[in-house]
Amino acid sequence: MSMANVIAVSGAARNVVLLGDPQQLSQVKKGAHPEGVDLSSLEQVLAGEPVIDPRRGIFLPKTYRLHPDVNAFTSEVFYARQLGSAPETARQDLLAPGRLTGTGVRWLPVVHAGNRNSSEEEAQVVKALYRELLGGRWTDASGTTTPLTPDQILIVAPYNAQVDLLTERLQDEADAAGGTLKIGTVDKIQGQQAAAVVYSMATSSQDELPRTLEFLYSLNRLNVATSRGRCMAVLVCSPDLLRVRVHTPVQMRLANALCRFVEIADEQSLTLGLEALPSA
Repeated sequence: MSMANVIAVSGAARNVVLLGDPQQLSQVKKGAHPEGVDLSSLEQVLAGEPVIDPRRGIFLPKTYRLHPDVNAFTSEVFYARQLGSAPETARQDLLAPGRLTGTGVRWLPVVHAGNRNSSEEEAQVVKALYRELLGGRWTDASGTTTPLTPDQILIVAPYNAQVDLLTERLQDEADAAGGTLKIGTVDKIQGQQAAAVVYSMATSSQDELPRTLEFLYSLNRLNVATSRGRCMAVLVCSPDLLRVRVHTPVQMRLANALCRFVEIADEQSLTLGLEALPSA
């Protein structure tokens, strides 16, 4: 809720409790606002900090969705290392016949050029990964193991054009597996979850950005996209997106988050004795 709305409703009670996560995506805004007016009430209270000051509120320090290997990235980059995983989340696991097996975060670089808001190269790679995942099994937090169906694979992209392209490439695969294709832009899938999430960024490089750097590299957008996967989050993108020119400290922080995802993905692969996924 915006500060204006909170002020408007505050007269109806003696106390107002704000509950939510400002590190997720905010409501879609229409119109232009003076700087700061468009921030939510919780963002005003946090004043730019990743977690709330204990003197001002309570930070809920435990996720009941994310496996510790996925949360290793989420907690460090978005919650000042203060977000832990509930013990039962460690039971979650994924066993697939291809390159995506186990738990944690993975990065698959796909070399392409000239793509702005859609990438056929990434779509083909995501299709191959989707097929591999559909041949796997996953174990939930209760310890129950079941086949990995389309209902437990979430495909995400920042742009509608890439979502449309991926839908064309994956719909037949989902139909053949007897499930529903779960796909959408980051804004549309907020609040959803699955055993694994695959995030296709589509843009070839900074020079092809269809919108601002702050849109594609948004910390909130990256947080939402990668934290939908209960036991695995896969990033599919051009390696040129890691070689970005920044002009402000804010832009540096945005670029660092994406680079940190790749670093943690490589570290986890080495720990598991896996080779880093090669460029496609």
